[in-house]
Amino acid sequence: MHLKFRDWLVRGTVVATLTVAAALSPAAAQTYPARPIRIIVPAAASGVSDVVARLTADYLGRSFNQTVIVEDRPGAGGNVGADVTAKAPPDGYNLCMITVGNVAINPFIYKDMPFDALKDLAPVAPVAELVQVVVINSSLPVHSLKELIAYAKERPGKLNYGSAGVGTTTQLAAELFAQMGGIQLVHVPYRGAAPAVQDTAAGQVQMTFVGLGSAQPLLATGKIRILAAASKTRMAADPDLPTAAESGLPGYEFSTWLGLVTSRGTPAQVIATLNKAVETMVADPAIQKRLVDGGLEPMKATPAQFEARIQADYKKFGALVKVAGLKPE
Repeated sequence: MHLKFRDWLVRGTVVATLTVAAALSPAAAQTYPARPIRIIVPAAASGVSDVVARLTADYLGRSFNQTVIVEDRPGAGGNVGADVTAKAPPDGYNLCMITVGNVAINPFIYKDMPFDALKDLAPVAPVAELVQVVVINSSLPVHSLKELIAYAKERPGKLNYGSAGVGTTTQLAAELFAQMGGIQLVHVPYRGAAPAVQDTAAGQVQMTFVGLGSAQPLLATGKIRILAAASKTRMAADPDLPTAAESGLPGYEFSTWLGLVTSRGTPAQVIATLNKAVETMVADPAIQKRLVDGGLEPMKATPAQFEARIQADYKKFGALVKVAGLKPE
């Protein structure tokens, strides 16, 4: 969790400029929510998921005029908190701020999943997308992905990349890059993205693949350089940063997301109410600025569209896990 996100949270709460109730039918607004809502974060406090969950809780609380509680329940790569939500009553009062890893990676790297990611969780709404960027140590004599690939091809198996750990999106982003670039890289896992970036700056590893927010604090040192964003279009958070296609590797796109889910079986009208609330939130310019300042891209989708994205990512990341040679443990 980098400092910019913490500062972003502490600077003050966001006052909703639009109320969700006005956009809903009177019956739906009156029947839900009638009591406090809980948002579970299946990760440690102060992380990106926690920060975004608290921003969401504040906004929804003001919109619904109801208490929204955030509860951090880390453990087993997010399985602990997600399982609590999967087994909660299907009434919309127990939400979970998940990431793509919870539903599209964990099923392939954990032998005994306590729930079925596709069957037991009902998608509500995405909140933000986190595009991975390619970060290198500044001593490398390359300034584009094309040059990095050529440099690596001349030194097969000699370049290392740091990741946030085995099976994380940072590892899979690197493995996809290596696969598409036709190069060999050596994986060095860390306990989080921050130490991976720090060791990239220190020269212990030559590169890492992380979210923009994780790399920004060290840019000013001049010890790291960001080559490109693994996105189709340029990021709002850094419009000067070229896309992977512009930097020499067309088709290299890799992003993760954060979004709300609830237990399967929750009434469609309740999910629609929540989805509309989140949609209103991410359309708010103040919220958009806070997300962009944190290196995130605001996302909007219907529950059906969000479910389609989850299913597509399930297939995509399942294939990448095989490419990376990861086995369920």
